[in-house]
Amino acid sequence: MTTTPSTGTDPLAQLSAEGVSVWLDDLSRELLESGELQRLVDERSVVGVTSNPTIFASALTKGDAYAEQTTELARQGVGVDEAVFRITTEDVRRACDLFAPVYERSGHHDGRVSLEVEPGLAHDTEGTVSAARAIWAAVDRPNLLVKIPATLEGLPAITTALSEGISVNVTLIFSLDRYRAVMNAFLTGLEQAREAGRDLTSIASVASFFVSRVDGEIDGRLEALGTDEALALRGQAALANARLAYAAYEEVFSTPRWEVLEQAGARVQRPLWASTGVKNPDYPDTMYVTELVARGTVNTMPGSTLDKTFDHAQVHGDTLTGTAEASTAVMDHLERLGISYTEVVDQLEVEGVKKFSDSWTELQQTVSEELARLSPSGDDAQDQK
Repeated sequence: MTTTPSTGTDPLAQLSAEGVSVWLDDLSRELLESGELQRLVDERSVVGVTSNPTIFASALTKGDAYAEQTTELARQGVGVDEAVFRITTEDVRRACDLFAPVYERSGHHDGRVSLEVEPGLAHDTEGTVSAARAIWAAVDRPNLLVKIPATLEGLPAITTALSEGISVNVTLIFSLDRYRAVMNAFLTGLEQAREAGRDLTSIASVASFFVSRVDGEIDGRLEALGTDEALALRGQAALANARLAYAAYEEVFSTPRWEVLEQAGARVQRPLWASTGVKNPDYPDTMYVTELVARGTVNTMPGSTLDKTFDHAQVHGDTLTGTAEASTAVMDHLERLGISYTEVVDQLEVEGVKKFSDSWTELQQTVSEELARLSPSGDDAQDQK
């Protein structure tokens, strides 16, 4: 990353001025200990962090930032699953502490750090609830968000977690129907929390709607059709899908049901745009940032997208409000070409869960190898060779 300090008028600062919360989609011990994450807070308008198993798996394979903790875990004879839990919750706890001033300064709006439940639990409601409770207790910071996937089995887990006062980042949302179900799960959870006498002001949630993967899948289908009509629609589906999600958000959070909760102190579940790195080099490399701007939204960016946005993004104000009609026309056009929206989003959910599960397995394998290498018995074995 470059080190040019923010002038207060750079594109990231402009996004913040438009009411978009800029979050970084990356977290590692190195980012924490090098001071880089603090620099991004100070100079790049970053007010939150998201993580996932892929990010942690990558972080564990780079450098020696985890060597001290892993050595101690090996000395204690800790198993792989417990070691992974301790390593990831330690990073997130430290990040929560780093963002505590942002959390307070923003009135508990931002300064949030997310940690995902084990992806293998994506279709296990009770297992997800238990994992969310364990993460919430271990990190023990009010600015934590526990990430729960928006699978059918995840929906009741979201409700239960929120009802118990656990703040939630709902992840892996691809479809509009599922997003509506997520918002319903959120409202139900808050209603149950209110009935239990909980303080609704302390419960936060974001709904992570995935963007670029939609274009990745639909563009491939358009290219397979190969007609001029089909090719002209490339790069439009992801933005249309996200814009329709924003319209759904506006609708749900203007209902009497929400107003009752809001009057009781509830905080709105903000839309969060995830998977915002542009994969196709033919497209503007900040399009999933500048074309999804509206007050009260979150955009979580990988470091490369954050850099590109800072360097050359053109922020032109609100690009979400009033876009539903045109977005509906795009999706209808795709259906007329024979591209099934339902088939696409169902496939993307399956692939998303698998990708995170594979990364979790990779993370476990990396930690297992390090524990074996650093354990006293491992040292003895090396000495005997």
